[in-house]
Parts: sequence; C-alpha cells; structure tokens
Amino acid sequence: MIKKELINQFGLVGKNIDYSFSREYFTSKFKSEKKVDYRYVNYDIRSIEKFKEVITRKPIPRGLNVTTPYKKEVISYIDKLSKEAKAIEAVNTIVFDQNKKLIGYNTDYIGFEKSLFESIEKKPKKAIILGTGGASAAVKFVLDKMGCKFKFVSRNPKENQLAYDKITKEYLDEIDLIVNTTPLGTYPGVNNAPSIPYEYINSRHFLFDLIYNPSETRFLKEGRQRGAKTTNGYKMLVYQAEESWKLWNH
Repeated sequence: MIKKELINQFGLVGKNIDYSFSREYFTSKFKSEKKVDYRYVNYDIRSIEKFKEVITRKPIPRGLNVTTPYKKEVISYIDKLSKEAKAIEAVNTIVFDQNKKLIGYNTDYIGFEKSLFESIEKKPKKAIILGTGGASAAVKFVLDKMGCKFKFVSRNPKENQLAYDKITKEYLDEIDLIVNTTPLGTYPGVNNAPSIPYEYINSRHFLFDLIYNPSETRFLKEGRQRGAKTTNGYKMLVYQAEESWKLWNH
C-alpha cells in the first residue's frame, strides 16, 4: 500500500536549533487536538540560501516558524508582509496561502507584549534593549506602542545606540526595564551573560530575558540576587506560538 503524502507539515527554520522548544510544543499540541496527520519538523539550515529547498521540498509545508538568525534575512523570500512584520522588519511566522504564496507575519511582538504586561506592575518609562537582531525589533515595536523611551545597546553601536561600556550607574538609575534579546546565556553556554554593570541593578529594575532555556539565565540570576524583578522568555514563546497556530488555521 502506498503511503498517503503527509500534507499537513509545519516546521521551524533556523540554525543550530536542536534545543528548540517549538517542535516539542507543536507535536504535543497536534496530539492533544487529535491532528494525526500533522507533523512539525526542524529545518536546520546553514545559510538562508537553503530556504528555497525548505519551501520546495515535498511535502510542502503549510506553515513555518522562523528563528535566529533568519528573521530579517527571510524577508527577501516572502511574497507579502503583514503590516506589523513590515514595520518590525522581521518575520517569525510564515503562512502558505492557497496559491502557495508566502505571507510573512510577526507574532513575537504579541508574545512579548502579553508576557510583559502579565509580569510587570507598572508601565515602564525608560528601557534599554540589549542586542539589535530580529527579536529586538519586535521589542522596539512594543515599547514604541507603549510610549516607553529606550535605547539599543550593541557591541558595535550605530548612531543613537549605546555601547556596553557606556552604561553607567547614573544611566541605569533612570532605567526601569532591561530586555535581553541576545543569545548570551542560552544553553549550553549558561555561564555567559550580557556585559552590563550588574552591581548597579536594584529593586527598581525589571529584567526580561527572551531566552527560555535555561529558565533562569545568568543575566536574570544577577538581577534577582540584587532585588530586581525578572522573567524569562517562556510565556512569550507560548503566546507567539499560539498566534502562529491561529494564523495557520485561519
């Protein structure tokens, strides 16, 4: 008997993504919703040029998630962008329409926004965003919406960005929220952390790490030990995944 082609395939596009939450999360979701012919796979590609193979190899996916380092690079392969993805200039969810056209969305910002509002007691007035990659763009989008002033911190700062060695006690005294969007501290590199002056962190600060593995990064631990409130990226990930699921089933 010839096995029927599996048409309900979804997956995650990224680099070095064996650690990823997405495959386990969606496999469990498909099982709980009795989607017996649904499958979620990792597309671990060495360069964005390999993305063409992902979208042409059978079975053709119905939907994809995109993670570091391809959230910005993948845009050149997208046929149409949502309003938010266009503003953020990063895509983490792709829907294949009936004509096999690729529609790019950003659900990271929804995940960050929901998780932040659940975790923080009052709206922050001033923040710093550590890192300038695709995930940082979604954080910027949310902080702009909230009217929160912020600066990006980078190892190679551009105009209006801050270098890590320019973060002083006086500067941190004016900051409510510090968001880590870098991969520093992700398993297995758990001893790594962004190079900020943790000795000036105190109970008025809120530290948000987009990393979810480990559940407490060194960045968060340094903050917690000095009285700061902290949260990791797990809830953000769940919320953005649920938004992806809605888009794929729209």
